[in-house]
Amino acid sequence: MGRGRVELKRIENKINRQVTFAKRRNGLLKKAYELSVLCDAEVSLIVFSNRGKLYEFCSTSNMLETLERYQKCSYGSVEVNNKPAKELENSYREYLKLKGRYENLQRQQRNLLGEDLGPLNSKELEQLERQLDGSLKQVRCIKTQYMLDQLTDLQGKEHILLEANRALSMKLEDMIGVRSHHIGGAWEGGDQQNVAYGHHQAQSQGLFQSLECDPTLQMGYNHPVCSEQMAVTAQGQSSQPGNNGYIPGWML
Repeated sequence: MGRGRVELKRIENKINRQVTFAKRRNGLLKKAYELSVLCDAEVSLIVFSNRGKLYEFCSTSNMLETLERYQKCSYGSVEVNNKPAKELENSYREYLKLKGRYENLQRQQRNLLGEDLGPLNSKELEQLERQLDGSLKQVRCIKTQYMLDQLTDLQGKEHILLEANRALSMKLEDMIGVRSHHIGGAWEGGDQQNVAYGHHQAQSQGLFQSLECDPTLQMGYNHPVCSEQMAVTAQGQSSQPGNNGYIPGWML
């Protein structure tokens, strides 16, 4: 009778398990050697026991060369085929990273606006307070500098306006002086003309008065009343200085 079929399962007896491992390991190494010799094949065999002990066989002189050849044949095509998948995975990781940064910036912005402060602890609140103080100081500094620049510009404009006002004042004073000079000359000429006109008018009225006193215009005839009136008139004119020797007829 032949041997019955052995059921493949873990051997519970430790000693039997170790004996079976040694027999089958030696048989596997023998088969690998026979395969490499009979078929001129490059064979490498690596076995680790349950205690971590290494057993190996290599038909070539260097196990590492066989492993590198195996890696190139097995994983090279996989890397080429999986290149788009890796790029997609890297892109997705970059997206997650950028998304995290975006959410963090949004949270910081809300905190700066005084929102969502509940989850923050005391240290984070102090840091936020320092950040706000620094921002406030910077804003005030920029505002002060802007106001100083505006003040400088206004002072420059004020200086320009003062210079223009001073120039206009000097020009106005010159114009007033020239006009006053012309007006004074005109008044002096008018006074002289008035004096000459008054003297001429006095002489004319005296002549007319003498004619009124003697309407007959007779040669060698002197009217007694008119002679007396002329004498009184001459006496009155000589007694009032500065009157140009003339007395109106209605005062006689």
